Amino acid sequence: MTKEKPILVISSGAGISAESGIKTFRDADGLWENYPVMQVASADGFRANPALVHQFYNERRKQLIHAQPNDAHRILVELEKDYDVYVITQNVDDLHERAGSSKVLHLHGELMKIRSVSDPDYIESLDIEHLETSPETRGRRGDLMRPHIVFFQEPVPMIEEAARIVSMADIFVVIGTSLVVYPAAGLLQCVRPGVPIYYIDPNPASTAGVSDVTVIRKTASQGLRELKDILEKGK
Repeated sequence: MTKEKPILVISSGAGISAESGIKTFRDADGLWENYPVMQVASADGFRANPALVHQFYNERRKQLIHAQPNDAHRILVELEKDYDVYVITQNVDDLHERAGSSKVLHLHGELMKIRSVSDPDYIESLDIEHLETSPETRGRRGDLMRPHIVFFQEPVPMIEEAARIVSMADIFVVIGTSLVVYPAAGLLQCVRPGVPIYYIDPNPASTAGVSDVTVIRKTASQGLRELKDILEKGK
């Protein structure tokens, strides 16, 4: 009888993509790639100027296709040999998938997808030859389309599924996130009592009030190498 693998749940943020050259979200002063965040990443911003928002995500896609997964993404794939790994990411890039992670849930949408303005469940994938969209872009069934991004002021539809996955974790790992963006930061509260938590970040936020947390003050790649060693020794 095959022994079931322990469930390792990863919550990843912008810090893991930064090592691939993807600028972190709201790096400084409320700007994202020199745009005011609420202009390009909010429901109000999209209503006010959909052309600007489409242009902004067109630029992000062009940046993404030149980026490559880094060691942190690859280490998560290696961990699948010994663990049932679930990745819950706040990132909208596809670097986890391109590295080979088999179970990835995107909380805030996906850059390489668009969805119907009128039907949020109708989603289409983009390819390298067709990266650009506009307010006039229509999907295959004729719907006007928008970036498949969860804007500020919109609900996060995958949060309940994410909470369910976190509640199954035998080990929970947070990588490269400030722990201030909700509801994603609230996933810590879904970890079962006694389950070890690791927090990898060179500038970690306070974890006061959360028990069983081991903080690894390193970049995503360096921290995951250390975590891999810790897990190996703990077998």
